Amino acid sequence: MARHLTLTLILAIAAASLAACSGDDDPRLMNVRSSGTGPDEFAILPGKPLEQPPSLASLPAPTPGGINRTDPTPEADAIAALGGNPRAAAPADPALILYTTRMGVAPGIRRQLAQSDLQYRRENNGRILERLFNTNVYFDAYEPFQLNKYRELQRMRAAGVRTPQAPPPPFGGQ
Repeated sequence: MARHLTLTLILAIAAASLAACSGDDDPRLMNVRSSGTGPDEFAILPGKPLEQPPSLASLPAPTPGGINRTDPTPEADAIAALGGNPRAAAPADPALILYTTRMGVAPGIRRQLAQSDLQYRRENNGRILERLFNTNVYFDAYEPFQLNKYRELQRMRAAGVRTPQAPPPPFGGQ
């Protein structure tokens, strides 16, 4: 009887190990899934603040179902933050493209990065029990690439870069 129990236990462990080893060609490190059909909370953007116009006579006519002055415009905001013209007539703002490509452009960089990241995720897909129990291994896998803000601040200060917006170093240094 004990022999059958031992054999069953060994077979169960082997099956679990094989199940943990098999998987997607595209490893998912976050393991965050939604089984519902509700809204995507990450797609919700806060509206812009209301403003009092200089003259109420200069208000535009209402556009039911159209755009609103307080509607979020993340693309235009990003273009403006990078020094581009969000109201440029062309779909691609030449000033923005000139600024972002000033150091050169590597052809096929998106494909190359996607392949490198896929390879990295395959190599850092977690240990057997982490895959078996579907735990989140994203932060462990990408930890070598995280920026240590205190070390970087110390490096910048040592290089003579003024950092008035940064808080002073913590007591005892770091």
